[in-house]
Amino acid sequence: MAGTFGATSTTDDVLEGVNLSGKRILVTGVSAGLGVETARTLAAHGALVVGAARDLSKAKAATEQVRAQAAKEGGLELVQLDLASLASVRACVDALVSAGKPFDLVIANAGVMACPKSQTSDGFETQFGTNHLGHFVFVNRIASLLKPGARLVNLSSSGHRFADVDLDDPNFERTPYTEFGAYGRSKTANILFAVEFDRRHKANGVRATAVHPGVIQTELGRHLQPEVLQQLIDQINAANSAAGEPAFSWKTIPQGAATSVWAGVVAAAEKVGGLYCEDCHVAEITDADDSLRGVRAYALDPDHAKALWARSEEMVGERF
Repeated sequence: MAGTFGATSTTDDVLEGVNLSGKRILVTGVSAGLGVETARTLAAHGALVVGAARDLSKAKAATEQVRAQAAKEGGLELVQLDLASLASVRACVDALVSAGKPFDLVIANAGVMACPKSQTSDGFETQFGTNHLGHFVFVNRIASLLKPGARLVNLSSSGHRFADVDLDDPNFERTPYTEFGAYGRSKTANILFAVEFDRRHKANGVRATAVHPGVIQTELGRHLQPEVLQQLIDQINAANSAAGEPAFSWKTIPQGAATSVWAGVVAAAEKVGGLYCEDCHVAEITDADDSLRGVRAYALDPDHAKALWARSEEMVGERF
């Protein structure tokens, strides 16, 4: 469990020799990509995985490999969760809390990226509403089910560098909307949520962290036009060249899910709590425009995290 891992490490590399029998782990977004791979490797190492998805039929088909590869002690249970609907979030939570079965780890993996301007069923800008507010309500409402020693892993992105959160205009009512600006806001919010959740719960032995999985070809990028994607890759290569780093290369899905698993299971809790991780290590703070690595200082600011928490409570009409 104390091995050295990096950008090319896979989920199976990270969990080699790890027995998760008796662990109960919740993963959101198990109908495709990283969520399916995360569930697969955890179940294969003995964990009982509760997989949440908006479309249960799609998730059931996508997770056949999870059930097929699950260890004797492991398994998968699916629950319906639409993060773009607080009614759905609350219904899912009510069922989980009623069942009363605690969790050792929650991986908030589900999300949307760079979609055209739209709103959730509750009237929130879709990316902020789904990626942040949906998980904000979901995680806080199941917090009572987190065992002492449990962890929360929020999937963020290096895309947090596109924008800080805007607490005065979170729904782009006055600000010109851009797909990546909205995505950046939501991914910054994912980090800040982990920072404040960690502060509030670490005295009870529950820690939280945020992770960047890397750049992977999954359904998350379905709204991107090929020419826009190529422009992004060109920008990444220009930045890498300026920083003396290698040219861009895609991560595989098992490589992309590795940091989530590493931060949730393998890394020492006190080393990752309240921080942002990438490539299976804790990222350094940087404000360099030509670097795609590291985390922006505004995403880890504790006062900023408290302010986002308060604004989020106001938006969802619920205090935690």
